[in-house]
Amino acid sequence: METDLRRVILDSTRHLLVRDGYMSLSMRKIARAIGYSATSIYLHFENKDALIHALIEEGMDQLLAALKDAEAEHPGDPVARLEAMCRRFVVFGLENREYYEIMFMLHPEFMERYPAEKYRRARRNLDVIAATLADGVAQGVFAVENVRVVASTIWSALHGAVSLLLARRVDIRIEQTAFIEAAIAQTLGGVLAPAAREAPETSPLL
Repeated sequence: METDLRRVILDSTRHLLVRDGYMSLSMRKIARAIGYSATSIYLHFENKDALIHALIEEGMDQLLAALKDAEAEHPGDPVARLEAMCRRFVVFGLENREYYEIMFMLHPEFMERYPAEKYRRARRNLDVIAATLADGVAQGVFAVENVRVVASTIWSALHGAVSLLLARRVDIRIEQTAFIEAAIAQTLGGVLAPAAREAPETSPLL
């Protein structure tokens, strides 16, 4: 029952946070939404920032699982692996809008600093991309000087694409799948070594 209530609290908080925003969120509002007292919530979470941090951690863990699945699908081919990771990132963002907005689009100055140990766990998402880049450099298919820097730029490029799609800020004349395919192709093209610049095969994303 304790575990079930914790899940209900997290799910309700996720919905309320994305719908109403951080400043409007309160423990009392969450309590009303789930039909429990605020005291019941405090038994599981110290405050609303602890709740939000738990949601960020959940989302980061889910994203990591998606990236790890892509990694397992292409153990010997870093180009196909990176492409698959890009696709998983985009799909995760589009299919998990609430988690994605909480993970990446809340203003951090409004809440307590994200705990260092949780940040280190979240950083594994970048580490798995960096490891793929390093593998590609070793095989001569990627031309990358600093894999950690480039992993972050890949992350930012994909985030930009997902954010525009979620906000419906992409030109309506551009078909969504074509936009995603172009974003992924551009990302891959930016890291491929000259000898490996043949366009990778792509499969429909959606």
